[in-house]
Amino acid sequence: VEAAVNSAFFSTGQRCTASSRIIVTEGIHDRFAAAMGERMKGLTIDDALKSGTHIGPVVDESQLNQDTDYIAIGKQEGAKLAFGGELLKRDTPGFYLQPALFTEATNQMRISREEIFGPVASVIRVRDYDEALTVANDTPFGLSSGIATTSLKHATHFKRNAEAGMVMVNLPTAGVDFHVPFGGRKGSSHGSREQGRYAAEFYTTVKTAYTLA
Repeated sequence: VEAAVNSAFFSTGQRCTASSRIIVTEGIHDRFAAAMGERMKGLTIDDALKSGTHIGPVVDESQLNQDTDYIAIGKQEGAKLAFGGELLKRDTPGFYLQPALFTEATNQMRISREEIFGPVASVIRVRDYDEALTVANDTPFGLSSGIATTSLKHATHFKRNAEAGMVMVNLPTAGVDFHVPFGGRKGSSHGSREQGRYAAEFYTTVKTAYTLA
């Protein structure tokens, strides 16, 4: 739950590596969704510079409108808004939005397939690990992914078979180090990687010249 909350909502969900889909096996689905809601109740949404704040405001009015539009789309598509999604007022002016959690979502819904870039996450129920991996890879994006598990077998298999440039095990999807390559796959990549030793290649312009002697 803590990894999912961090992945989906901190930095107000405005991260390219934020988790917008939370894929949960049916054996723990209901307990997980309830625990997510309880954890979200304890989040403080306020001025980002104020002590004790967990989540600051959305960056601007345009992004706030995009977030609320997608919340409305999720409801129209048949997902259940299990928690949040309310506009908030605080002493410091800003575009405050209570993080939203959808349940009963499917991977075919727009809220599951399009990048919202805000504090909105969808929980998708699956049978088992195999279906979870299939659903996780069924996306046009491939920047960051993660798995929360106590199974070394599943963790190892996921690291190799997740179609993403970065894979986390029992960690938030948005935590990256500057000394390791950063980049994705599919629609989240243009081929090369930056950061770490790949930075030299990323920022090098290669030129081939031919001369007739």
